[in-house]
Amino acid sequence: MLNRSLSTFMNAFTASDYTLYPFSTQNPKDFQNLLSVYLDATFFPCLRELDFWQEGWRLEHENPRDPQTPLTFKGVVFNEMKGAFTDNERIFSQHLQNRLLPDHTYSVISGGHPLCIPDLTWEQLKQFHATHYHPSNARFFTYGNFPLEQHLRQIHEEALSKFEKIKPNTAVPTQKPWDRPREFQITCGPDALAADSSKQTTVGVGFLLPDITDTFEAFTLNLLSSLLIGGPNSPFYRALIESGLGTDFSPDVGYNGSTREAYFSVGLQGVAEQDVQAVRDIIDRTIEEVLQKGFEDDQIEALLHKIEIQMKHQSVSFGLTLTSYIAPCWNHDGDPVELLKLGSQVARFRQCLRENPEFLQEKVKQYFKNNPHKLTLLMKPDDKYFEKQTQKETEKLKQKIDCLSPKDKKQIYEKGLELQTQQSKAQDTSCLPALKVSDIEPTIPLTHLEVALAAGETPVQYCAQPTNGVVYFRAFCSLHTLPEELRPYVPLFCSVLTKLGCGLLDYRQQAQQTELKTGGMAASPHVIPDGTHLDAYEQGVLFSSFCLDRNLPDMMQLWSEIFHSPCFEEEEYFRVLVTMSAQELSNGVPDSGHLYAMVRAGRTLTPAGDLQETFSGMDQVKLMKRMMGMSDIGQVLRKLPRITKHVLNRDNMSKALLRIYGFLNRCSVNAMPQQMSLAEKEVEKFVRNVGRSKAEWKPGHLSVVEKPAPSGSSGSTHISGPRVLRKLITDPTFKPHQMKTHFLLPFPVNHVGECVRTAPYTDPDHASLKVLARLMTAKFLHTEIREKGGAYGAGARLGRDGMFTFYSYRDPHSTETLQSFAKAVDWAKAGRFTQQDIDEAKLSVFASVDAPVPPSDRGLDHFLYGLSDELKQVHREQLFAVSHESLVAVSDKHLGVGRGTRGLALLGPENAKIAKDPSWIVR
Repeated sequence: MLNRSLSTFMNAFTASDYTLYPFSTQNPKDFQNLLSVYLDATFFPCLRELDFWQEGWRLEHENPRDPQTPLTFKGVVFNEMKGAFTDNERIFSQHLQNRLLPDHTYSVISGGHPLCIPDLTWEQLKQFHATHYHPSNARFFTYGNFPLEQHLRQIHEEALSKFEKIKPNTAVPTQKPWDRPREFQITCGPDALAADSSKQTTVGVGFLLPDITDTFEAFTLNLLSSLLIGGPNSPFYRALIESGLGTDFSPDVGYNGSTREAYFSVGLQGVAEQDVQAVRDIIDRTIEEVLQKGFEDDQIEALLHKIEIQMKHQSVSFGLTLTSYIAPCWNHDGDPVELLKLGSQVARFRQCLRENPEFLQEKVKQYFKNNPHKLTLLMKPDDKYFEKQTQKETEKLKQKIDCLSPKDKKQIYEKGLELQTQQSKAQDTSCLPALKVSDIEPTIPLTHLEVALAAGETPVQYCAQPTNGVVYFRAFCSLHTLPEELRPYVPLFCSVLTKLGCGLLDYRQQAQQTELKTGGMAASPHVIPDGTHLDAYEQGVLFSSFCLDRNLPDMMQLWSEIFHSPCFEEEEYFRVLVTMSAQELSNGVPDSGHLYAMVRAGRTLTPAGDLQETFSGMDQVKLMKRMMGMSDIGQVLRKLPRITKHVLNRDNMSKALLRIYGFLNRCSVNAMPQQMSLAEKEVEKFVRNVGRSKAEWKPGHLSVVEKPAPSGSSGSTHISGPRVLRKLITDPTFKPHQMKTHFLLPFPVNHVGECVRTAPYTDPDHASLKVLARLMTAKFLHTEIREKGGAYGAGARLGRDGMFTFYSYRDPHSTETLQSFAKAVDWAKAGRFTQQDIDEAKLSVFASVDAPVPPSDRGLDHFLYGLSDELKQVHREQLFAVSHESLVAVSDKHLGVGRGTRGLALLGPENAKIAKDPSWIVR
């Protein structure tokens, strides 16, 4: 259905005690189609193919044509879970839940432990489905403006009316409370990127909490958790994070309400083994201090303000967020309506505080100080962890094979061949409902924008939207004057800029004011491609924040202080932030390896690609890990004021140079119409107040080109006022070239990326390549790499920068997958796809193109990329016009051997073939 729908979301989530099947679409007919398929797939699945799972999975064998040996079954879920347990945070979180709730459902891994998956039989799975995936055990949730009556009618007619009610007996019993605390120790794989191998221990303490169906108690404990661990003013942050004993909080820190009885955990990762007891002592001591001191009023108000602004902030996933929020409680027969009454929960919480000033301390005493159901979990690295896992897998396979008779082996082999044949056949999808390309709206609605000059020189884009009383502000500052040696430190600069203090505020006071007056303040590096030329791009920092309308003057004053006088003096706290950031990046590699592979593969194809790797690739991860281990972190801290001169301060140059190289390139505001006059006043004040110190411009071999975004004077009907100017960098000396990189990491699975330089956004070929990427994913790569190859994910995508990228995720293969990428190009060049395939690919592309945009982000394409609605309409028409002929043509022109310049990257274990190939760089 991903290829036959305009869905804006479609997936399935596996929790510990329920499965959630969410989907969304903006098209009423599509909604009915998807609901029909979801009902059918959930309650009436075809389990025939599971007959091939009689032996659980087929592991690779050197000679699959030998009928005396079992043909390998590359189980997708098997490789998914192997990949999941390369993530040490996942290992710790899983064991924390299993050990804290050991008596029933939560003592096992709901997704399946890799070594247990092979033991699952078809009969077991079939019986489990018949009991658990029955309408008597289901709950339905809809959100949106389509008529509810139609939904209820369809659910009744297509599902409920076809079953007799049963008693599934799926209720999860309560956990028997302990009479004394417990301790456990587990192992994990070593961190291949760790700066200090002696500091890789994780220690955490967990406490069992009450049933989540007590909605107010759950609400209170969730708030209490945020007060205990949220931000630099919280007790555990001060005591643990700032102690220097670890790198970051332990995984799954804070309140967890996903199980019937909630739990809270706190601890540290990146700890030296000799410091474990010190961490445990700090946790106990901090609980005692909270009992004595309680919390400051401003801390509580900041938290309640956060709830207020979250209730008003609109996002495209609001309905999904609500579903996920109520699912755990509703699953255990809690009241979902009561759960959503956040306003009344806040009012009751305030009343409890008024009536009893020690209300929160009493909760701390009850659930933490005097709670014997307490688990201390210790996780240490084992250098042979992955080797031991592989050995267990090998032994499991041997046990399976040893139990097989020659007849069994032959039967498995024949089943494998049958499965292979089935996978190679074109699927008959005629039974599935589908939209038509003609169901897609031919035109896009226009978003009206007004542009005005603040302080006579800085363009500000105003977009009036129904923002529910929230004001959204953004500013983009160019990085053109920044010396090349400072570029790698820009992400760190952005990360700490809003956290180290500003003006007269130290970092704790700044954090408090940010929480009291805004919904968050952030800075992020941006590399923005030009829509007309692959080798032109814009580099800069995007500053973004939002607030309730009453707090707009305070928010803009905070930005003025940050721009005018940021603080880079707290060296010890800077080290804390560097350490946390480095640990977070390192922890994210196992789960996002395909993204790192894709960024690396594109590094040498465009000038922007190299900068993207510097900002967000493996180079950035390794740099941060090196910084984490520096004895003198001050040498890094001293670089940040140098970056400030090039990012935050206006040059003392002539107006002509200021216009070309000027720091504050443009701003934008999205707010309700009645808020615009105040917004204009505050932005004008902000622009006038920002600093004026000089930044030196050393052009080197780069050149800057001024490019105006479309405006009313250039024919746009929805943009009024002066033009927004973008400062594009070009490098006349750049020559794209191929590079192949293998990042050697101790993973049992691979992440693969191959990137090809193709065509920019405004080139008609870009539209054809965008459809081709979706076509290849659905009709070739998914089958070859996921279904046959056993990877958890694979596909192709075209970036706005014109980079066509193939990828695979949690893949048991590497070089074989690269061969599949090449076969996909041959398949496309041969035109082995139908008009129906093309139409489905277009539907999938338009589902992304027409994805809903929240009021906060409308006009953002024009602000960041210079794309007017007229330009997007032209691209839309090019997408509609994509044909079989154009798809074959772009396949050959851009993707054929010797055509487009390409790069390759791989994250994964040792690879004998790559090690022998001198064209690969192994790192």
